Amino acid sequence: KITLGISAYGFSVSAREVQKIGLILKSSLKRHGVSVRLVPNTDAALSTATSHHNKLGLSPNKVELIIVRGKNSTIVAESTGAQNITALAARDRGRPRRDAFVGMLPPKLAQMMINMAVGDGGGDGGGARASADTEATHASEQSLRILDPFCGTGVVLQEALLMGYAAYGTDLAEKMIRYTRDNLTWLIETHHLNTSVAPELAEGDAMTYQWHKPINAVVTEAYLGQPFSAPPSPAKLADVQKNCNHIIESFLRNLSTQLASNTPVVLAVPAWRGLDGELTHLPLTFHVEKYGFSRTSLATVDSSRLMYARPEQVVARELLVLRKV
Repeated sequence: KITLGISAYGFSVSAREVQKIGLILKSSLKRHGVSVRLVPNTDAALSTATSHHNKLGLSPNKVELIIVRGKNSTIVAESTGAQNITALAARDRGRPRRDAFVGMLPPKLAQMMINMAVGDGGGDGGGARASADTEATHASEQSLRILDPFCGTGVVLQEALLMGYAAYGTDLAEKMIRYTRDNLTWLIETHHLNTSVAPELAEGDAMTYQWHKPINAVVTEAYLGQPFSAPPSPAKLADVQKNCNHIIESFLRNLSTQLASNTPVVLAVPAWRGLDGELTHLPLTFHVEKYGFSRTSLATVDSSRLMYARPEQVVARELLVLRKV
């Protein structure tokens, strides 16, 4: 028996019309002796949760067809699986140490940032390994080493370990180093990870700290300032913006002196949404070249403004995808 789901993107169609396609396929397959259970559509495209819980794309009899309308063509594809939201939630909420005040970086976003930094891991300049031979001769013989200079509770480092990379984290607060150590110990034990290189953690101010080499990539969520449930007054916003810009600017100047040329850096920095919906950006985002970095061009989107935020969120995360000049 086949479980079939259908997702349509780029069409002005209702969930009911997509469901009709499924019923036609179900009837046709039935005439050929194939039994089909159709996953009901509440929207034109199935949600991640629906795909995940129905295990679509994970076996030959769990199928999700994806129909995408392009500019000059229509693409019909088959999904190979949805993101494992159950596992992501467990790593987020199931960790022994969390701290809502310092912010909780979603594990999914941490994965995205690591992927942006590392790329395919090849030596063609497209990923972190491009700088490995200039950082350390043994970098190609072991896992690439991901540095998080604002490690907080260790979300970036835990995702790096799960992806097979070596983890190196520092933070200004001794409490955060303790929290990260507890979380990484929990991760290694619960996920039965065989780490060839033990995670390295140290207390240190990112504006002045001298990190140990090798550093093959830097992935971090920098200081986001205080949380806001409503847009702040112009005076308050100016004060918070100035403080955040000073800290992150000082960090970039310090980091730049310690990285080999071409080392990738993916950084989440704050941007603030006003009552009119417009975003206020950090001044440093307009001239990263001043600190010894260039923006990395992306193939399908403009890398100048990559925003990650819920529609109602006041403090958004702006992703800077950089490379040491």
